[in-house]
Amino acid sequence: MVPALTNTDKLTFVDLFSGAGGLSLGFLHSGFQCICALDSNAAAITTYQHNFKDQFSRVDITEATELPLSDVIVGGPPCQGFSSAGLRRLDDSRSTLVRVFSELIVRHKPKAFVFENVEGFLTAHNGDRVFDLLGPLVDAGYRIHLRKINAANYGIPQHRKRVIAVGGLGWDPTFPEPTHMAFGAPGSSISFRHLPMCPTLADALVGLPEPLDAPPGLPQGHFTRPVSQRDAERIRLLLPGQSMKHLPVDLWHDSFRRRAYRRVRDGVPSERRGGAPYGLRRLHIDEPSKAITSGAISEFVHPLKDRFLTLRECARIQTFPDDFEFFGTVAEAILQIGNAVPPVLGEAIARNLRSDLLKALPATHSNGALLSFVPTASTGMSPVLEKLTARVNKCFQISPANSYLEQRRLWP
Repeated sequence: MVPALTNTDKLTFVDLFSGAGGLSLGFLHSGFQCICALDSNAAAITTYQHNFKDQFSRVDITEATELPLSDVIVGGPPCQGFSSAGLRRLDDSRSTLVRVFSELIVRHKPKAFVFENVEGFLTAHNGDRVFDLLGPLVDAGYRIHLRKINAANYGIPQHRKRVIAVGGLGWDPTFPEPTHMAFGAPGSSISFRHLPMCPTLADALVGLPEPLDAPPGLPQGHFTRPVSQRDAERIRLLLPGQSMKHLPVDLWHDSFRRRAYRRVRDGVPSERRGGAPYGLRRLHIDEPSKAITSGAISEFVHPLKDRFLTLRECARIQTFPDDFEFFGTVAEAILQIGNAVPPVLGEAIARNLRSDLLKALPATHSNGALLSFVPTASTGMSPVLEKLTARVNKCFQISPANSYLEQRRLWP
């Protein structure tokens, strides 16, 4: 049996698919020590090495057969294969990295793991990626919570829906409790009303000076980029909360026009799936931002100024400190920012996991289990999620006390 941990023990972690290091930063702030971080993107590696100066390897993750021993393995396999913000490609090989992630954990058997991904992870490939993650880990003895969360409920100034899985090898971890009530998006305030409201965009941007006209900006990344005359006209007409659909049709982007009238593969009109895409969108200063993605600097308009958000403003919304610098081209930098786990969210997860590890009695259970599965915070589920939940419940035999309906009922 692994000896119990003490408050003086330095817990260690390995960060797979680390990107710029948002999850690493959160774990470091919670008292963990990073002993290895792996990625294959050159710009992200430069960013990570500059900010952390820790051991770092540039490898193809699929060839990372041996990792240094650590207490925890964390990571988020690249999400482009199943992100709702882009095209879903059924043959996208990156989606299979979920299986690689789970198999690396099985091989190295850390005391715990943390997995993070986009909400589209749940329904991609008819939900098969969920089983790629859970199947090997439950068989290996991990006891797991898998839930979809809104980062705003953890003090992040944006609505960012993500899937988080936390597992312990032979012991039952807890899932981090929300700290804030979200607001400013449909359905976001139905739960956790007893908690303080989450930070707003104004809170995120407070203290930033006017951006410079050219890079690198001060702080780094806080500079504006030239916009076309047509975009300047679009931006000028947008009021807070409005998007391209509120503009005259002759000002629509061609790509927006095509997507606005698209029909998805199953024939359901887009207006029955939440309406047309947004294209350009002016944010509200007194609400949380919409989710920061790699398109934010060309889609999100500042709530008070007639310009797009800067790289640094996007990093602020993602809760990166101003002294955290990003390297590569503008496109590479915003991709790193948009793909990152917000460090404050990472810290909340790490702080809860550290507390669990200090209290845990390792190997108290001989079998793995899916302790809870909560695929939505909504009061209802789409037919796709209903089908997935039924498959998961049947496969992993979730107890009624940990079912979606029971967990949903317990939320204030």
